Amino acid sequence: MQKEGESVEFIKWFSELNKNSGSVAGGKGANLAEIYNLKVPVPPGFVITAQAYNYFLEKSNLKPQIDSFLSKIDYENTKQLDEATEKVREIISNAKMPDDMQSEIIESYENLSTDNTEGEAASILKGSRNEIYVAVRSSATAEDLEDASFAGQQETFVNVEGRGELIDKVKKCFASLFTSRAVYYRHKKGFDNKVQIAVVVQKMVNSTKSGVVFSKDPSGKHENIVVEAVFGLGEGIVSGRITPDMYVIGRNEKLIDKKIANKKIALIKGDGETIEVKLPEEKSNSQVLSNFEAEKLGRIALKLEEHYGKPQDIEFAIQGDKIYIVQTRAITTLSQKKEEKEIEGEVILSGMGASPGIAFGKVIIIQTMKDLDKVTQGNILVTKMTNPDMVVAMQKASAIVTDEGGLTSHASIVSREMGIPAVVGTEEATSKLKEGETVTVDGFNGKVFRGKTSEVVHKDVNPVNVKTKTKIKVMIDLPSFAERAAKTGIKEVGLLRLEGIIAESGKHPNYFLEKDKINDYEKIIFDGVKKISEHFDKLWIRTSDIRSDEFYNLEGSPKEKEANPMLGMHGIRFGMKNPKMLRAELNALKNVAVNGKEIGVMMPQVISVDEVKIVKKMLKEIGFNNAKLGVMIETPAAVQIIKELCNEKIDFVSFGTNDLTQYTLAIDRGNQKVQDLYNEMHPAVLNQLAYVIRVAKRSGVETSICGQAGSKKEMVKFLIENGIDSISVNPDAAKDIADFVAEIEKS
Repeated sequence: MQKEGESVEFIKWFSELNKNSGSVAGGKGANLAEIYNLKVPVPPGFVITAQAYNYFLEKSNLKPQIDSFLSKIDYENTKQLDEATEKVREIISNAKMPDDMQSEIIESYENLSTDNTEGEAASILKGSRNEIYVAVRSSATAEDLEDASFAGQQETFVNVEGRGELIDKVKKCFASLFTSRAVYYRHKKGFDNKVQIAVVVQKMVNSTKSGVVFSKDPSGKHENIVVEAVFGLGEGIVSGRITPDMYVIGRNEKLIDKKIANKKIALIKGDGETIEVKLPEEKSNSQVLSNFEAEKLGRIALKLEEHYGKPQDIEFAIQGDKIYIVQTRAITTLSQKKEEKEIEGEVILSGMGASPGIAFGKVIIIQTMKDLDKVTQGNILVTKMTNPDMVVAMQKASAIVTDEGGLTSHASIVSREMGIPAVVGTEEATSKLKEGETVTVDGFNGKVFRGKTSEVVHKDVNPVNVKTKTKIKVMIDLPSFAERAAKTGIKEVGLLRLEGIIAESGKHPNYFLEKDKINDYEKIIFDGVKKISEHFDKLWIRTSDIRSDEFYNLEGSPKEKEANPMLGMHGIRFGMKNPKMLRAELNALKNVAVNGKEIGVMMPQVISVDEVKIVKKMLKEIGFNNAKLGVMIETPAAVQIIKELCNEKIDFVSFGTNDLTQYTLAIDRGNQKVQDLYNEMHPAVLNQLAYVIRVAKRSGVETSICGQAGSKKEMVKFLIENGIDSISVNPDAAKDIADFVAEIEKS
């Protein structure tokens, strides 16, 4: 509490702070100040101190009001918690800021708009007296950073202009300490609500170029600096939506190599949101950075590495001819140098490297499902696009090459899970490759070479050796994948799909229903799941989700063609129509649970509470009383009724982001023509994820993700900041994601 007569320092400029200033400036403010004072080009700014926040509460007489609202909360009553915390945020946001504090903030903002700043950034401000755009970011204080910031992401506002808007956003940052999620978390952890927050006010960089610098190549060539760059904002690099240019800088600060990518789109800042724009062909194939810019970034990287004593992962933005460093943090893991040969030879095809590895073999082209019988062990399976009917043949193949599809297509997902190389989206594999010819497939770089040019290289599955608060789970399709997945050391399966087991049988569930052989179906499911369960302790198993366009080659599959299979008879609605089949699946899972395994039953394509009620009743009827029951959140309907679903006492929810994104954006992720529009990081998708997590946590319902987006670092960061409980990934990505999660939780 502020003592009578003691002056309060409302503002601290970056030049007045350092890495030890966390109690004043919060973690973010302290780190920005540290690199600013190294004379590294950081966008200029100042910090509204944690002490100013306390002063604001005291002078506005807000503390008694806050305590009054929070002291009456039943923390397990979601509605009451939401209403109380909303009132707290409202009184903070609407309170009048003390005149002396407001005047100093406005004066500092005006100084930021003129030439009263220090260092390299001053030149871009000189002579400008207009109100500038700033970013206003919450910065948790050092003593609260490790736990409280993990519990609730505080607010950040960009493109803030003008005195009034600035003061409004500062108060909103203060208020963001009291989201229902953050208050609930502090209550559960035994914290009181006397937490503090600082606010960073920093000039916006309207970046025309941006990217990432690694002061040591994380993929193995440790002596080199690697720069990745795109036009516009750097978000596209992290999400994988844009393939960046790559520049390699030697330790002598000289450019030694560069690879210019085809950057079809750029992301730019719009009015409060990120906008995607298509680049003209000439621009998309042009070099983002000049050689001078790349080498300058290399010098900055070496300077930061020397200062911190560790290799650094650095984010940068370029406005005009000025480079600005936005963030730096330690690279937590450096891969061992790989002794791989550089492949030389005639490149026949290029596409996207969807699953890493190198393999060679004889080409077998699949034009129709009848061609699958031609595939033998070690062949290169070439087709327009794979589907679940092909899984058995894919297991025999040494590599997969497709005409269509992207990084989240069926071919990509299954190949990564199998650990075999895949190149997708080549556009002309089925027409350009010849049946029976020998080729080498490079899944690292997305190339297909004529003849045998390399020894076989498979990407290893590495054990996870870090502990994280957020659980890491694996996803599995087939019993033959289980041993490989078990190499991660992870003991929980976040998604086990039954479709692969069904496809291996060669028969559609309809076959067993029509032939009155439902017991045979139950045994097939039991045998497959049991083999997988031998390697794991806890398994979330999705009941079958069989689309008519994916399993039409199985014996007994329905003859009628659906006009729109994705919106047709599959998922839990198929189980509702065929209760004998669904009951057989549940019986099989119950019998696996008898062996001491914890089984979660996961319902796909849920759109109503009645579906949950029916499955609960069925579980009770068969005596599967110890089953955990969960819902896949993959339809917008499931998002809208999440409160009602939680009220049905479900145990968990898991995001199926592949389908949720498709249903939300009306985009087919397998259609290459619209592949650039498919985006799991679209605000419409992210808003749904955040909402479901918030509601589920209030009801004590575990939250997870089992879509391919769970292997993307940008999505992982978003989910952790929003409080997700677990993340399910492909086995080959488990170690990288676990290390990344540990890094986020630490920082």
